[in-house]
Amino acid sequence: MSTAIPYRYQVGIESDDIDFMGHVNNASYLKWVQAAVLDHWKALAPSEAVAQHLWVALKHEITYRKPAFIDDDVIATVLLEKVQGARAMYETVIRRGEEVLAEVKSSWCCVDAETLRPARIARDIIQRFFTSESADPA
Repeated sequence: MSTAIPYRYQVGIESDDIDFMGHVNNASYLKWVQAAVLDHWKALAPSEAVAQHLWVALKHEITYRKPAFIDDDVIATVLLEKVQGARAMYETVIRRGEEVLAEVKSSWCCVDAETLRPARIARDIIQRFFTSESADPA
């Protein structure tokens, strides 16, 4: 059995993230998830793979738990759940300390950077995102 390697992404809250109610607007969470997932890819994939592949979000399902505010220290923890063909399924949990602010399930499509057509990720690259407990994380 394989286990995804958690990736922690420091979220920066900007003044334009704050809505009329004085807390982070829900749309900002999407921006954070996209930045966290793409940073996760860039941090763990080899530079050649990063240059050859782009990621397009297909679907986000967000459960909001608590509001975030301008001075909060927020971390998004990203887990790659599985890869099927050119699709990757992610779970991202956004926290302020131990408090869960939001949970996000998202699916992404990998595309070739030149042709912009869906592209499969090589198994050896996928394995970089999982512990070495198993040779078959996908």
